[in-house]
Amino acid sequence: MLGFGTLAKKVFGTANDRQVKATRPIIAKINALEPEFEKLSDEGLKEKTAEFKERIAKGESLDDLLPEAFANCREAAKRALGLRAFDVQMTGGIFMHRGNIAEMRTGEGKTLVATFPAYLNGLTGRGVHVVTVNDYLAKRDAEWMSKVYAALGLTTGIVVPNQPEADKKQAYACDIVYSTNNELGFDYLRDNMKSELNQMMQRDHYFAIVDEVDSILIDEARTPLIISGPAQDRSDLYMAIDRVIPTLSDDHYTMDEKSRQVTFTDDGNDFLEQRLRAEAILPEGQSLYDPESSTIVHHVNQALRAHKLFTRDKDYIVREGKEIVLIDEFTGRMMSGRRLSDGLHQAIEAKENVAIQPENVTLASVTFQNYFRLYDKLAGMTGTAMTEADEFAEIYGLGVVDIPTNRPVQRLDEHDQVYRTAQEKFGAIVKEIEKAHETGQPVLVGTTSIDKSEYLSTLLKNAGVPHNVLNARQHEQEAQIVADAGKMGAVTIATNMAGRGTDIKLGGNVEMKVMDAIAANPEADPDEVRRQIEAEHASSEQEVKDAGGLFVLATERHESRRIDNQLRGRSGRQGDPGRSVFFLSLEDDLMRIFGSDRLDKVLSGLGMKEGEAIIHPWVNKTLERAQAKVEGRNFDIRKQLLKFDDVMNDQRKVIFRQRREIMENHNLSETVKDMRHDVIEDLVDQYVPERSYADQWDVQGLYAAVIEKLGIDLPVIQWAEEDGVDDEVVRDRLVEAADKMMAEKEEAFGFDTMRNIEKQILLQTIDGKWREHLLRLEHLRSVVGFRGYAQRDPLNEYKTEAFQLFESLLESLREEVTQKLSRVQPMTKEQQEELLKRYIQQQREAQAGAAAPAPTPAAEAPAAEARPGFDENDESTWGNPSRNDPCPCGSGEKFKHCHGRVA
Repeated sequence: MLGFGTLAKKVFGTANDRQVKATRPIIAKINALEPEFEKLSDEGLKEKTAEFKERIAKGESLDDLLPEAFANCREAAKRALGLRAFDVQMTGGIFMHRGNIAEMRTGEGKTLVATFPAYLNGLTGRGVHVVTVNDYLAKRDAEWMSKVYAALGLTTGIVVPNQPEADKKQAYACDIVYSTNNELGFDYLRDNMKSELNQMMQRDHYFAIVDEVDSILIDEARTPLIISGPAQDRSDLYMAIDRVIPTLSDDHYTMDEKSRQVTFTDDGNDFLEQRLRAEAILPEGQSLYDPESSTIVHHVNQALRAHKLFTRDKDYIVREGKEIVLIDEFTGRMMSGRRLSDGLHQAIEAKENVAIQPENVTLASVTFQNYFRLYDKLAGMTGTAMTEADEFAEIYGLGVVDIPTNRPVQRLDEHDQVYRTAQEKFGAIVKEIEKAHETGQPVLVGTTSIDKSEYLSTLLKNAGVPHNVLNARQHEQEAQIVADAGKMGAVTIATNMAGRGTDIKLGGNVEMKVMDAIAANPEADPDEVRRQIEAEHASSEQEVKDAGGLFVLATERHESRRIDNQLRGRSGRQGDPGRSVFFLSLEDDLMRIFGSDRLDKVLSGLGMKEGEAIIHPWVNKTLERAQAKVEGRNFDIRKQLLKFDDVMNDQRKVIFRQRREIMENHNLSETVKDMRHDVIEDLVDQYVPERSYADQWDVQGLYAAVIEKLGIDLPVIQWAEEDGVDDEVVRDRLVEAADKMMAEKEEAFGFDTMRNIEKQILLQTIDGKWREHLLRLEHLRSVVGFRGYAQRDPLNEYKTEAFQLFESLLESLREEVTQKLSRVQPMTKEQQEELLKRYIQQQREAQAGAAAPAPTPAAEAPAAEARPGFDENDESTWGNPSRNDPCPCGSGEKFKHCHGRVA
């Protein structure tokens, strides 16, 4: 008998069904307009774009324009790419325009779907960002879809790492911009470290369409983006501590695999103290519990984590024996250039005995959650988002809509097969692959780590089964391996197939075959080559369909159901036949850590023979519950990260807004004047209490503070002896003297130069203070968790103390700006000549007479003394040049624009 809920769904449909049905009248309108747009010339499509822009300028809404704009875009895609968008693709585009995530199966043409909302919102002229998971997809999609946008009269830009600044700025000025989430986030941070408005890249955060939205906004959201600079080198300390860790025994630490935490026991701490003293790391008479030992304790903890929680060829690889490269646990890709913070990366480098790179200090950081929440409107698309719908709604305010497939799904999803041991499981996997391979059915084998993919590869080699392996090591051949995975008899082992971006087409990928054939014979007629390959492909595609389509065989369940669904979704695209099955063992990480003990007892009680599997829907349910538990825990981690980051985000917005206002403002004299007056107010309040007698004043302290903070020598001590002088009089005299001094400086420098000096000092001081503040917040964050033991909420403690730190930042900012401006002195002609002489002399000594442009005389620009052993090609001999000094490399540019450039 059906339950009431099931019965209601059968009669009325689900909420998702009702949402999709509601778009049918709009789809009907778009389809009705098709004949009208088919009659337009190529120029006519562009004229329509101009007409739409005019109508928007006159107040018409994007929703009113949607049917015509989508009809225009469909026609352009048909002409430019030979692809006519299906109705379900238009439906996905409608929901994305409304700020939702469209969940569309693999092979349903999400790349084309994005062009519809991108075109409609691009008509506003504010710029649309299409976000992909890697540079390859950004380039591929931009080149492919730019033909559609060009046919419509819109411009397309692409933003990738290491792009010249002029090219990047030009790309951001385009109507549609393709880039990765990392590059967009880093450019946002870099923009807010610039000193001139015209150096900034991003112009607006209006509308972003995020491809593989679950991978970007959920999987990668646990780690913030950080721009950092090098700190002091501590290689010896890392190596010394690393020698101690292997001497620990199991009772010296406890490890919790569920939360990925490892901590020392009391015995471990006692043992450590003895070993660290023996290694001369911990001074005699000093305990690990002493405050002075906090740095050593931090390094020891990181070394323990590096050894016990991070596994080679799973969490990272050692590239060419020289470099530690992290592996993305969700996509299996190498993350070149990405480093773990807080000295953890250095601890792994020490463990693997590779060159230890210096630790970094944070210059700027942002989480993906807070970056993408900057956009006025956000949308996404992926094959798997429904399992995380609650998180998308809570964090980003995004709804998830399941878009129906263009053709019914024919894939057969079999129940999981559970074995007792990993050895039995892999034996059964090899037999299953051999069986499918004999019939010619292509097999895609999903693994969760590089070492498991390589272990399986060895087993298949021994069994004589030809195959390809796709993991972080084969990153460059990725597209080719995926394109061949649907060929007759192909066996492909892949580590985490999330966000690969290349469809597995039965019989192979026609486009790839055409490109390869033309590359092999450049003289051949491309049209003839295509015709021949398409004819061959049709027969090979049918052959694969007859063999049962793509067979997806997963060797393990992932922590997240989404990753499993992504792998499954590779089979059965566009109504193709296919099948999928998961092979598991009780020794798998998920089963071991999160699986039910009851399952173990049930399997043991059944008296299973070796190599025998249990297959039952109950097993699937148990595993789904375990996965849901892990997903919930990961959601809590991300939510907690966001709560803490929100505190910093509010402060970040204030600082970045202040910077922008400073850059936009050409005359900041009133701002620095107010700061100066506030500093004077604070000085008087501190040393001359209100309504107090002169003998209660700290005149010596005030005299010293006025010289230090305001840079003027005033007879403050004599003022205290005058009759009728109170705190108000002292304040007025200080204000008058300070204002007079600054007016004289302005006259000496000139109005424009003084304004420029004020602006640069303000920006440099804000940046310096913000960097110090970020470091303080990091330290606060690391210790505030312990307040929970005292029954105090760590988050509230963090909010309170972070606010106090921010207040002190603003206060010290006023003081430092006032102090720096008071010390700025214009150079006399003699000083300029002397500076020039010293500079030329240095260049001769350092470069043996190599010519270099002379420095421009500037405020606070004393020449550095020549250093013995200076070598322009060796940065370690340069000392610490000021950011405005000429670069020691001899390029003639300022250090900040050359080797001191913040990447």
